[in-house]
Amino acid sequence: MSEALARTVTATDGVAGLHGGMFGEVATYLPGRRVAGIRLDHNGIDIHISLLAGAPVRETADAVRRAVHAVADGPVHITVEDVVEVANS
Repeated sequence: MSEALARTVTATDGVAGLHGGMFGEVATYLPGRRVAGIRLDHNGIDIHISLLAGAPVRETADAVRRAVHAVADGPVHITVEDVVEVANS
């Protein structure tokens, strides 16, 4: 689920990439890997992102929330961690 969410979020216009938080604490841990920027727990889905410079913050966060709701149920919490000039690779 977290990998599908990552693809959905990063395909949203204005999103430069997922962001793991200041210390890399926002992630879903899977066998042998982790998905930074997405945390699934009993409180819902936490999505932490970097935006492209010039992207409208509120509108982009709302677009991410709608995109996530199309593939997952439950509360979705969006945190914009950074604004960058180029997309994360």
